[in-house]
Amino acid sequence: MIEPPIHAVPGRRRRRIPPLRKGVYIVPNLFTSAGLFAGFYSIICTLNDQYWLAAAMILVAQLCDVLDGRVARLTRSTSSFGIQYDSLADLVAFGVAPGILVYHWALGPWGRWGWLAASLYVTCGALRLARFNVQIASVEKRNFIGLPIPAAADVIAATVLLYYWLGGEGAAGKHILMLLVIFAVAGLMVSEIKYYSFKDIRFHHRHPFSVLLGLILLIYLAVGQPEVVLFLGIAGYACSGPVAAVARWATGRRGPPAAEAGPVRAVLVDKPGQGR
Repeated sequence: MIEPPIHAVPGRRRRRIPPLRKGVYIVPNLFTSAGLFAGFYSIICTLNDQYWLAAAMILVAQLCDVLDGRVARLTRSTSSFGIQYDSLADLVAFGVAPGILVYHWALGPWGRWGWLAASLYVTCGALRLARFNVQIASVEKRNFIGLPIPAAADVIAATVLLYYWLGGEGAAGKHILMLLVIFAVAGLMVSEIKYYSFKDIRFHHRHPFSVLLGLILLIYLAVGQPEVVLFLGIAGYACSGPVAAVARWATGRRGPPAAEAGPVRAVLVDKPGQGR
């Protein structure tokens, strides 16, 4: 059989994907792997009806996610491979694991609507990660666009931990509450609401003495009542974006006014490339 000739298209070059000849960075990717393992173990705990431990493992994955980013920036070992691997791990640890947890723990009695709500959460989480990867080079570092998927997973995990800290009573109430919560966090993830990213905080720099006292007090409260402090902190962060957006709208501060556009100049585009 004679193979047809292959004609090269003039002016077009195939983009060559470089191989990983230089290897990958070990330390940040180990933290990413630890977060992935914690998310997978959370799923195992959920299937075994160990909901408290499943929620705790999601928080462990959150800690690993924070550490891998910090370590990568401090050691200047940020790479494209690490970014993609981190996104895939986040989808498992903060998308699939919380979705399965909330369905088994609270949304099962809703039947079809229960697993549809859980799947909507996972879908919105995947969209949030995809949008972040696309906009990572064009969005300001100080704010996130939409609720980050780790924070959305923390809302679910902290709610589960607080429920068992309160005694684990009120099963009917948790079915209604978690259905509302899952729709709320799913909508916030794909929204255009801005959230503070905490990336401009430098703990190794000098700060006022009151900041140190506040952090010490926070640590004491967290050790004394970790479930309550954790829930209040995470719920407060999730609500901070909508509250700030409403405050900006109410005060009329929607950003600096746009510059007046000058007269529009007609551009002919009869020839390719003209007017660029």
